[in-house]
Amino acid sequence: MPEIFSDLHPLVLTTAASAGLLLLAVIVDVVAKRIVLKTVRTIARRSKTRWDDELVEHNVFGRLVHLIPALVIFLGVTFVPGLPEDLTKLVRNVATGYMVLMLTLAVVASLSAGHAIYARTPAAGARPLKGFVQLLQLAVWIIGGLMIISTVLERSPLLLLSGLGAMTAILLLIFKDTILSFVASVQLTAQDMVRVGDWVEMPQFGADGDVIDVQLHTVKVQNWDKTITTIPTHRLISDSFKNWRGMSESGGRRIKRPLTIDVSSIRFLSDDELEHFKRFTLLKDYIADKLETLAEYNARVEIDADVNRRRLTNIGTFRAYAWNYLRNHPAIHGNMTLLVRQLAPGPKGLPLEIYCFTNTTAWGEYEGIQADVFDHLIAIVPDFGLRLYQEPAGSDVLALGALEATQKTDSSPETRA
Repeated sequence: MPEIFSDLHPLVLTTAASAGLLLLAVIVDVVAKRIVLKTVRTIARRSKTRWDDELVEHNVFGRLVHLIPALVIFLGVTFVPGLPEDLTKLVRNVATGYMVLMLTLAVVASLSAGHAIYARTPAAGARPLKGFVQLLQLAVWIIGGLMIISTVLERSPLLLLSGLGAMTAILLLIFKDTILSFVASVQLTAQDMVRVGDWVEMPQFGADGDVIDVQLHTVKVQNWDKTITTIPTHRLISDSFKNWRGMSESGGRRIKRPLTIDVSSIRFLSDDELEHFKRFTLLKDYIADKLETLAEYNARVEIDADVNRRRLTNIGTFRAYAWNYLRNHPAIHGNMTLLVRQLAPGPKGLPLEIYCFTNTTAWGEYEGIQADVFDHLIAIVPDFGLRLYQEPAGSDVLALGALEATQKTDSSPETRA
């Protein structure tokens, strides 16, 4: 019986020492989390700086705390009596690999915290760095993974890297999208093509709205109907898209819409109509200058016949009125292009295009200003003896049919009798 206890004594001692080491690691872990980590979080909340709060929110300190119990096992396993040398080495390697993993997680979280701090700065809108941060995190993961494998297997990281050389083609195939996205992110940032908050339009992806996130692989666009469209970052380089940032920064938004005038309503103005329009504040100077110019021309070429001499037209007078109306409109930008121009006549009449800019870029205000401008111009068109072209509606066809029926009835022999 004594011989059996003598044989079991080393095993019992090794087991007890191993259990004691594990218990010590657990106690150290609990103390570190409840005392050290809690103290760090309290200090971060009370400080006036923001960077320490971001480190706490991204759990950087929480991952660093995990290094302490792993370090206890790494140092204490050598003091466990009777533990085989190979097992001791394996435990130390695993503990080292775990510490490398925690350091990797801490560095990745620190990069995320750094980006969160940067995102609150004014420069973040013009220079989004989320794609670069994600690329750095990917590089940290690759380096950390190589270090963990080399530590556990007790192989040099350079040896593993040399082995990766033979897998270059496979890696390029696997990380093809990542490489394309990285190059695209560099170009987008260097050329300032896309920022968070930009209004972009990319019909091939059904995207029409504000950019809400720029990542390494994707750019998220919140459309006006509140749906989210995700666009691969490299497609913003290979495909065309429209960025409305220039309009937003200019302070003016373009109005470009025609009024289609019925050509049959265009004519010369009579003397009575000229006298009438002279009383218009917006046309008084135009009428006076135009009459003087035309009188000089007609006298110079000695044209007396009404049919040949130059005269004012109702369409030209309306065009001048529209231009002066827009020039004096308080919501139309006075320092940007303002045109009231005729386009080529077509089957539907003569398009008279209004081309100007509002002094606001807000969507709702812009639509209100545009509607106000055309409400007035459409309502005043008949005052110039003009008609807007409108295709016949069903009611027009019915009215025409009823008129023809009435005429037939009136011209029938029974009606005449």
